[in-house]
Amino acid sequence: MSQKVAVLGTGKIGEALLSGMLRGGWPAADLLVTARRADRAEELRARYGVTPVTNAEAAKTADTLILTVKPQDMGALLDELAPHVPADRLVISGAAGITTASLEERLTAGVPVVRVMTNTPALVDEAMSVISAGSHATAGHLAHAEEIFGSVGKTLRVPESQQDACTALSGSGPAYFFYLVEAMTDAGILLGLPRDKAHDLIVQSAIGAATMLRDSGEHPVKLRENVTSPAGTTISAIRELENHGVRAALIAALEAARDRSRELAAGTKD
Repeated sequence: MSQKVAVLGTGKIGEALLSGMLRGGWPAADLLVTARRADRAEELRARYGVTPVTNAEAAKTADTLILTVKPQDMGALLDELAPHVPADRLVISGAAGITTASLEERLTAGVPVVRVMTNTPALVDEAMSVISAGSHATAGHLAHAEEIFGSVGKTLRVPESQQDACTALSGSGPAYFFYLVEAMTDAGILLGLPRDKAHDLIVQSAIGAATMLRDSGEHPVKLRENVTSPAGTTISAIRELENHGVRAALIAALEAARDRSRELAAGTKD
């Protein structure tokens, strides 16, 4: 942990990662941050004791650069960084759809690049971060990325060819669950419950179900069957979900998210 790490473009995810690293034992003196606005940079300095720098200074000083900007902002950031990144730096990109090959083309020859797709539960140390190596990244580079992102949740190594699918499943995944909770809350109101009570019922049910999925080792079909009695309330609800094509809609939605990730890699904005 004696190496310097710079988080570039420190928004919500970048700040969550920064906070997790500090809790994980990284000295604040070894953590650098960049931000688009000076007041944001000073806010991070005051809150965490880290050092705000420019992007160019980060590239010259840090051993590891973590790029947390949005995909559409990556090109401008690379233009700024490229002249200052020597071949011995590790570059970790958290931008959806941006391939390691496209980053390597813009940087000094031989720079190791690791691609990571994390998600917003990093804010509560429950992230799912998926990690892939570029052509110059070693097992040691992957382990270092795992150490960093392991401070805010779970990590998983996958071939980069699976990154777009992982973006669709876990990168965007929390939004699907929030959407489902929103819809179920509306249903609870329709059934006569106050909003706050409907919300509490659904959120706790979601937490309990997720914990069972994680800890029981049972297949989700088995867990669902345990709740589904013959001619009961649950099977009646599931019949309606199937009649309305919810399963097919979810599959189509994840395919759309994967395809959009590919479009981002190709530089498509609209």
